[in-house]
Amino acid sequence: MARQGRSGIGYALIREARPSEVAKAPALTLADVDRTLGCIAAAAGTGSAKARLRLLGELFARATADEADFLARMLLGELRQGALEGLMIDAVAAAAGVGADVVRRAAMAGGGIAAVAGHAIAEGAAGLEQYRIELFQPLAPMLAQPAEDIEDAMSLMGGMAAIEWKLDGARVQVHKEGDNVRIYSRTGNDVTAAAPEIVAVVCGALARSLILDGEAIALSAQGAPYPFQDTMSRFGRVLDIEAMSAKLPLSVFFFDCLLRDGDDLLAQPASARFEALTAALPERALMPRLLTGDADAATAFYDDAVARGHEGVMVKAPDAAYDPGARSAAWLKVKRSHTLDLVVLAAEWGHGRRRGKLSNLHLGAIEPGSSRYVMLGKTFKGMTDAMLAWQTEELLKRETARDDWTVYVRPELVVEITFNDIQKSPRYPGGFALRFARVKGYRPDKEPATADTMDAIRAIYAQQQR
Repeated sequence: MARQGRSGIGYALIREARPSEVAKAPALTLADVDRTLGCIAAAAGTGSAKARLRLLGELFARATADEADFLARMLLGELRQGALEGLMIDAVAAAAGVGADVVRRAAMAGGGIAAVAGHAIAEGAAGLEQYRIELFQPLAPMLAQPAEDIEDAMSLMGGMAAIEWKLDGARVQVHKEGDNVRIYSRTGNDVTAAAPEIVAVVCGALARSLILDGEAIALSAQGAPYPFQDTMSRFGRVLDIEAMSAKLPLSVFFFDCLLRDGDDLLAQPASARFEALTAALPERALMPRLLTGDADAATAFYDDAVARGHEGVMVKAPDAAYDPGARSAAWLKVKRSHTLDLVVLAAEWGHGRRRGKLSNLHLGAIEPGSSRYVMLGKTFKGMTDAMLAWQTEELLKRETARDDWTVYVRPELVVEITFNDIQKSPRYPGGFALRFARVKGYRPDKEPATADTMDAIRAIYAQQQR
């Protein structure tokens, strides 16, 4: 992934920027790519669109075919090259001649392996001593693995589990020392100025120093969550914060305590960390939680969370340590999901392992009373190799037009799609988009006329709003 994070580069810009001819020999360096992407990310104001296109075009013009393919997939979030954090930790440890456990601890405290690798290789173990849990140095957040449902999650826990609401909000890590409170986003950015409500809550905590993990979310007066993009809009504001706070107030729910009054709690069991949390904060700032070994009680808790409009629940092992940056089986997420039968309108050619296969599907639903299909988004997720081969053959049989990236087809194939929510989106003609959509499977038993319509989309969205 690019160091700059979100750069605003999408399929259309890449398609326009890529030249028909590629470089014959490799000449690009990592510094070249980093510098160019930094300029693209910083481009703003009048003429920025042309500047971004020019910069990206110049970058691709210097790339070989393999380099151009790698760059495109990296920028689109489709890069699958196997360099997971655990593997990179082992590689850095081997290169530096340092134990992997030493590098892992430093990466946990330092915000990831990318932040500490240079010191490990240049200075060895001595260079990693600076990386320990410290106030105002954000840690990489611990992450969860998915579970099929509550029964599956409880079975995997094998006994008592802590069940918590899973909110569709913004992950925040809050550091406090005296009256100094700083809020960090999931990626470690300082977002304190955008959320004075959170600062006020933590300023009143019964502890001199704290590092807290939690979720910020915009809630209505009745306690129902606003759409995810509304919550995120609060963190994108730099002006009129006071007015936005009054119009769209943020609530915060903390679920973990990583440091309290100077004591490092990372290695402590989750139950002890929660005790430290409850001793420091008022109940209204705590994530609702149930400790149980009963699957029926856990299911009832899940049903209540979903009825309130939340994503689902987290199922956590009470004896687990906090593992910064790790996607741990000690935390399992059980999320609500919807399914729709939609029609394939087009597909984009894949990259890398999917080169030569039609991969990214354009999904649509018919508008009742017309013959017009309305596009609701795209997905390339959930496909097996066999499905990719089958859909490429079947879609090419139905081709009506194409460009360099996309094959447009007759709307004849019905595919079952699972997704979390529907959100408002100006990007697509119908004004809606599916969140976290993935392919469950094709429905050869269904005709396009029997697929779900835009009325079904609007009904699900209305239910979410209620």
